[in-house]
Amino acid sequence: MRQSPALSMPGTRLRALAAVLAALTTTALGPTATGSAHAAPAQAVHYVALGDSYSAGGGSSTTYLNDCNQSVNSYPYLYAQLTTPDSFDFQACRAAKTSDVLDNQLAALNGTTTLVSMTIGGNDIGLGTVMTTCLFGSDSACLDAVATAETTARTELPGKLDILYEAVRSRAPQARVVILGYPRFYDLAVPVCAGINTTKRAALNKGADTLNTVIRDEVARHSGFVHQDVADRFAGHQLCDPAPWLHALNWPIGQSFHPNAAGQSGAYLPALRTAV
Repeated sequence: MRQSPALSMPGTRLRALAAVLAALTTTALGPTATGSAHAAPAQAVHYVALGDSYSAGGGSSTTYLNDCNQSVNSYPYLYAQLTTPDSFDFQACRAAKTSDVLDNQLAALNGTTTLVSMTIGGNDIGLGTVMTTCLFGSDSACLDAVATAETTARTELPGKLDILYEAVRSRAPQARVVILGYPRFYDLAVPVCAGINTTKRAALNKGADTLNTVIRDEVARHSGFVHQDVADRFAGHQLCDPAPWLHALNWPIGQSFHPNAAGQSGAYLPALRTAV
């Protein structure tokens, strides 16, 4: 019987052909489970938390790490504890405006920064003053204060945010930048809320929505920036709900209208984790 050409080859030539075929098969199909391929090493995470008291954690503790009211209950601190990044630089500070972040917080950013988070803009439009006016003033005073803040948000805040966002991108060109918004303070489904009527509550919610819309629209103009709305995450836990995640006007005054520890962990932390 005639042998097939392959079987009649000398052993050395047959082994060589088998090696070539195996190499071609591996190239075509990719490495096998027992091959020598290795997964790419995970990228190092260098996280910088910027922003105002909502990022510092004001209102989430009775004691703070420093004069900036940075708290171990804040969403940046919780995120760092949860994910153990290679580095974590906590820069957020109470009462910060966009100019304060520009002047005092950006030195922490550099070419190795991979993640930045920030809440900013509320102090630029006088959010705390508006809240106080609505609590203690007349309906007309409240509506005027909200309208003024909304005008400031629409006309002045976009330019300030643009300058800040460009500065962040310039200093941290590789970073994913997560910009988080502000809560909608009142649950209007609750018919009675001590100390404030429905007219004022609706106006304050409208003002918060305007602020969040301006921030969201500005974020959309910047590559690598991600906006995370938190208003819906506070639903059912707003002021005058049975288990609020926000402080009403209280003492110490700096806690007023800020998320408590539950608001930081239940709303802001999940928002950041979703964006990352």
